[in-house]
Amino acid sequence: MTPKRISIVWFRYDLRVADNPALTAAVRRGGPVLPVFIWAPDEEGPWPAGAASRWWLHQSLVKLAGALERLGSRLIVKRGPTLAGLRDLIGESSANAVYWNRRYELDAVERDRRIESALRADGVSIETFNGSQLFEPEEVKNQQGRPFQVFTAFWRACLKLPEPAAPTTAPRRIPAPPVWPASLALDALCLEPRIDWAGGFRTAWQLGERGAAKQLRAFLAAALVDYSTGRDRPDRIGTSRLSPHLHFGEISPRQVWHAVVAWQARQSEPSVTTAADAFRRELGWREFANQLLFHFPQTTNEPLKPQFADFPWDLNRRAFMAWQRGRTGYPIVDAGMRELWTSGWMHNRVRMIAASFLVKHLLIDWREGAAWFWDTLVDADLANNTLGWQWVAGCGADAAPYFRIFNPVLQGRNFDPDGTYVRRWVPELAKIPATWIHAPWEASPDVLAAAGVKLGENYPQPIVDHGFARQRALGALARIRGGSNVV
Repeated sequence: MTPKRISIVWFRYDLRVADNPALTAAVRRGGPVLPVFIWAPDEEGPWPAGAASRWWLHQSLVKLAGALERLGSRLIVKRGPTLAGLRDLIGESSANAVYWNRRYELDAVERDRRIESALRADGVSIETFNGSQLFEPEEVKNQQGRPFQVFTAFWRACLKLPEPAAPTTAPRRIPAPPVWPASLALDALCLEPRIDWAGGFRTAWQLGERGAAKQLRAFLAAALVDYSTGRDRPDRIGTSRLSPHLHFGEISPRQVWHAVVAWQARQSEPSVTTAADAFRRELGWREFANQLLFHFPQTTNEPLKPQFADFPWDLNRRAFMAWQRGRTGYPIVDAGMRELWTSGWMHNRVRMIAASFLVKHLLIDWREGAAWFWDTLVDADLANNTLGWQWVAGCGADAAPYFRIFNPVLQGRNFDPDGTYVRRWVPELAKIPATWIHAPWEASPDVLAAAGVKLGENYPQPIVDHGFARQRALGALARIRGGSNVV
């Protein structure tokens, strides 16, 4: 008698049915397919999903379950440990193959290796795939066979490789088993917060695979043509806002890449090549972040440049809380932190400004900021979060020199010249003229009174002077042993 060809597809951060290599392979194998999601935060090491990510995950799983049902299937939900959950499912269904798309964080890699070894020993066939990267992290090396630590050289090497393969379409149907194994209800995972603080999230995002596709179409139609300059303007819709969709795998980087290629082919303006290249370069930063984390996993908690281990950080809890709440007295910083709290997202230019303020104006350890972003960002991606904070702090790969200290007033004037972004997120300052909105303490008493602003009462005075903070940061740098070699 021919054994049943039942396959399990283990979903993780690949919550889509189109261009999902593991799902495609399982369907092509023939026989019933059992899609499963296993909630096992204890297996994520020191970085289990934060509160905002758990909210997004719940909604995305709901959307995935609906997509599977439209294809004649369903999502099986279990709690960890993962190996036990898979073995239970194999025992219930007599499945003899498990498919999954690879992850690249250290704890996930080690967990996956243990599971693969154990299931192979049980006689189960295992196949894994690249479902989240344009290029495998081990695929791009310098001439010495080492991982790149400078982005430009890394991306140049990537562009010499064969172009990413075209994405695959969703299966027309997913074969179902005669009897479905037991499953938890998604609500049993308790991913959503008990207190509904995520109301702003719901109005800001359309989640799931369809939401990701809609967001990509909107970006291509309205913003990509001006991306080279528009991406730095938080007062405009100039970025793709695809980061959470990419993190949770609601859309694949191959889908995005080839959508941009197709968009470029339809355009006639010479500037489109510059815009398309600029956006693909941002996809390249995502690749760079993942290959760095894969090769240097310690950087989630340690500076890549070891000299910075001796940096004299000063955790001022009152100042840290002011930064978290958007009450620093610097409008562009406060606008970003309030956007983050309300929507679970922050414009990338403002992320750099806000992060630089924490690290260089307040001398608060970058790891404190990384932990706050991890808990509050819906696109909290370990690789991108680590690269971004180490870049701002000056202690990571291809990092900004530590002596490059953003002036939040000038940054605001350059990238939010009319104060549109600040007015949206800091309504206390809505009536201040654009001339003063990024430095309200410089406005005359008459201007402040006309705008209804009382500094120190309904909007704070700056918690630190920029000139003083800059000199203090440079002085702290000078105290690092061998400081002249770290910038």
